[in-house]
Amino acid sequence: MGLILKQIFAFIKLLNSDTGTISLAAGLTCGFILGMTPVLSLHSLLIFLILFFFRIQIGAAFLAAFFFKFVAFLLDPLFDSVGRKVLEMESLAPIFTKLYNMPLIPFTRFNNSIVMGSAVITIILSPIVFIISQRLIVKYRVTVLARFKTTKMWKAVEATKFYQWYYKYEQYKWN
Repeated sequence: MGLILKQIFAFIKLLNSDTGTISLAAGLTCGFILGMTPVLSLHSLLIFLILFFFRIQIGAAFLAAFFFKFVAFLLDPLFDSVGRKVLEMESLAPIFTKLYNMPLIPFTRFNNSIVMGSAVITIILSPIVFIISQRLIVKYRVTVLARFKTTKMWKAVEATKFYQWYYKYEQYKWN
């Protein structure tokens, strides 16, 4: 439980920082993909590689994956029906046969209806999740954060020696 709270606080800190909105939105989108699809598959490994090689907020991705995993369990019947329809399409049968006979492709577990359905749905919804999360982050920073920084409580916290020390520490830590 402590790890989850630590990730939530780290995400709130990222939201309040000057971290780029694209990096945060990409992290949330990768977390959406990781959370909605089954973990033990090749495409999850691909998402992990993307997380580590590009400037994407890993904390945001893991936190989003944790919360989307709960939603995915509720959507498993939908994933199963979509995946079953895709796998049973007569026009795609020769393609699936060739893919299954390739060396690494069977490790994607594409022949599982839940894996196929969740992959199809997340591929379709990922650009939408990215755009919505980026807009929500910008809106949060413009409205909520700006309003919070004008409160008397925040100004009192800013005036303390501890905050000034912490602010200098954070500046030196990243430089």
